[in-house]
Amino acid sequence: MELTEKPKNTFILKEYGKNIQKLVDYIKTVPAKEKRTEYAYALVELMKQLNPQLKSESDQKLWDDLYIMSDFELDIDAPFPMPLKELLGKRPKPVGYLEGEVKFKHYGRNIEKLIEKATEIEDDEEQEAAIIFIGQLMRSFHSTWNRENFDDAIIIDDIKILSKGKLHIDLEKVKENGLFETSTRRDFKPPSVVENENNNSGRRNFNNGNNKRRNPGSNVKKRRN
Repeated sequence: MELTEKPKNTFILKEYGKNIQKLVDYIKTVPAKEKRTEYAYALVELMKQLNPQLKSESDQKLWDDLYIMSDFELDIDAPFPMPLKELLGKRPKPVGYLEGEVKFKHYGRNIEKLIEKATEIEDDEEQEAAIIFIGQLMRSFHSTWNRENFDDAIIIDDIKILSKGKLHIDLEKVKENGLFETSTRRDFKPPSVVENENNNSGRRNFNNGNNKRRNPGSNVKKRRN
């Protein structure tokens, strides 16, 4: 939004043009508040027609612009309150980002979040299943970065570092059973998967074995030789 200061301490929004500004200045001089309000509504509609790209904007923005062009001196019964003049030109608040860098960039922040959730699991078997699931993900991510000199011990050490020593799994057990192999059956499922399965659990299964499709040739008698 580009503002240009006028000699009378009013503001012009260039996207509306000088004629709209002149109409705003005129509405301010109308004695009756009822008439000022009527003219303001008509002017907002005119602002929409002269600027088709503003049709996608909210009505509140148009009324805010009207107040700005009046230098916040327009006394009318508008559908939206007059914005604070102090907010004009004020920089927006900085967007909050997660603090701290990702410790292992090839894993990403989501792995760190999964590990954090896994440390909160109290059941030992469920926690181990979570470690295996996370280890499989980490192995697949790690392999895209470094296809050579790969060892499951690297994954276990990284899990230990990211969990601050709260998560551990035996290296020999992982190697012997190939637990970090992506083809290994995953007993642990992320919360989103479990939630979807719970939502679908109430649906009736119509293909439970009683409604199997019959072999079209099963009822045909074999011809005797």
